[in-house]
Amino acid sequence: MTNAQTLTVAELCLHPLKSGAALRVDRATISDTGLQYDREWMVVDADGEFVSQRELPRMTLIKPELRHSELILRAPGMLPLHLRLDGAEGETRVRVWNDEMPAFDMGNLAAQWCQDFLGAKGLRLAAFDNESQRRAEARYSAGTVALNAFSDGFPLLVLSQASLDEFNRRLQAAGHEPVGLERFRPNLVLAGVDTPHGEDSISRLHLETAEGPVEIALTKPCPRCPIPDVEPTTGERQPHISDVLRTYRTHERLGGAIAFGMNGVVVKGVGCTLKRGDAVTATVGF
Repeated sequence: MTNAQTLTVAELCLHPLKSGAALRVDRATISDTGLQYDREWMVVDADGEFVSQRELPRMTLIKPELRHSELILRAPGMLPLHLRLDGAEGETRVRVWNDEMPAFDMGNLAAQWCQDFLGAKGLRLAAFDNESQRRAEARYSAGTVALNAFSDGFPLLVLSQASLDEFNRRLQAAGHEPVGLERFRPNLVLAGVDTPHGEDSISRLHLETAEGPVEIALTKPCPRCPIPDVEPTTGERQPHISDVLRTYRTHERLGGAIAFGMNGVVVKGVGCTLKRGDAVTATVGF
């Protein structure tokens, strides 16, 4: 059985640099790989393997800004790094989990900036090659060809405000300070979901935009690694975040792993623009 709910896009977030700080935006364009500019740049090691806050928690202190034709990266104690959106200084190959793909190297200046701030030798900065065809797992792609940039495995992550509120209620009951949504790195945050983790039961999101209809399928609960433990303003690890999640958010579909939020794929709407405050019709039930 299915039914419909009317929700609202409360927040839109991009993460231009994989594992860098979130960038809250008022509008975002749907691309072939989710949201335009989301996780389209990535720090890699000397072997082309991606690195993240799992190994280098200071990555959370790298703040992105999109301005005209540039991506600007800022970090404490560093001069801003200005990168042309269409700029690259060579071709390379990179790896995200089990996926190896072509990419663009952003040059020696960008590499040195990453090495200096993150304190690790051999790092390079790579940009996504839009000609690459990195597909999400077919059984969770709602019958579409769901493409990814440098995200872990899916184009979109959707979270409800009700889920964050419930988590903060439990954090405070355990004697901890509440946290912001940036801990969980969503792309869309939905207001109006009437129960915590109600997004787990949503199968489709439908939006009407100026450019046409948008349909997003929510296909798989998002398993959580230790990245939510990293405090976004300091880079400090706070394991009590995962400890509290573990008390109530292990998921049988994920073999007992912690789940928070839903992975999503774009069924319809490439080229359309989502805006904060947009009305969303959610189909509840599968």
